[in-house]
Amino acid sequence: MSDFVPGFVPGLELSRAYYTEVVKPILGETPHGAALIGPGSEVLSFDTERSTDHDWGPRVLVFVAPDLAEEIAARLPGALPERFRGYPTAFGSDRNPVRHGVLVTGFGAWARSRLGFDPRGEIATADWLGASWQRLAEMTSGEVYHDGLGELGRARENLRWYPPQVWRYVLACQWRRIAQIESFPGRCGEVGDDLGSLLVTGRLVEELMRLSLLMRRRYPPYAKWLGSAFARLPGSAELGEAFAAALSARGWRDREEHLCRAYERVAALHNRLALTSPLDPSVRPYFDRPFRVIGAARFAEALLDAAGPEVGALPPLGAVDQFCDSTDVLADATRSLTLSRAVHIAA
Repeated sequence: MSDFVPGFVPGLELSRAYYTEVVKPILGETPHGAALIGPGSEVLSFDTERSTDHDWGPRVLVFVAPDLAEEIAARLPGALPERFRGYPTAFGSDRNPVRHGVLVTGFGAWARSRLGFDPRGEIATADWLGASWQRLAEMTSGEVYHDGLGELGRARENLRWYPPQVWRYVLACQWRRIAQIESFPGRCGEVGDDLGSLLVTGRLVEELMRLSLLMRRRYPPYAKWLGSAFARLPGSAELGEAFAAALSARGWRDREEHLCRAYERVAALHNRLALTSPLDPSVRPYFDRPFRVIGAARFAEALLDAAGPEVGALPPLGAVDQFCDSTDVLADATRSLTLSRAVHIAA
């Protein structure tokens, strides 16, 4: 292995080489899985040179039988090199102590710490709704380098996307969020509150971006990466241009014009998914008021009707990200599951 100061290397590429050249030989014949999944911008392929300033370097998660984890982990500190391809193999930040980047653990315990449940088996509806989109994205992105225990592939496939009826329910709740505020840019503007109109337009753009990702079977990441994830959707350029134009427009009528372009494109995508009977994708007046909207409640109702009695009977609150935006909740599996279950039961 050469020790050189590199230009930026994406974390997935660096860690793949680290596993192949360093970690795998140390493990020898031990049955294991190896991957880079879970937290970290590199897992979602959003890392840049800026990412290297904290908690970044050659990392690998090694999954072994739980009774072997402690013994194997004890071998590593003396066997790992101090640097790999120019990067330190031990790193940290003010929040996390400096340590090497190879975590050895059993998969079940690790997955429960990230999600609150073990995804190798059947996933209950309550678990789907209580797992944050960021955590689901982290578990299904990244890369598996080796699946010697046959559990990583099974778990990731189980988590790949919502079951059809849960998907309809989550989409319905996202349309409902749009329905609740779609007339507000015009109403704020009408009374001279241009700042309020712009603020609500920004909220609508965010909800439409998340809806677009959900329609394309992508878990929307948290705010820092939402725009980046949306921009990677095939065919998203024109929709993105409409969003940007709505946010830069001066005056509510111009904002409404660009939002209407976006609404009709998203409504057309809904029809292409064929999750409900086709709906008119045209914008329309908001009752007898002079504001044009898509009538998002129509889409929510149609999706709930198609979701089946078990899921359709749930309160129209959706997944935890759709009624909570606290990072302290969404980043904690126990809190997010507890809150989701309590809210759905109480409703």
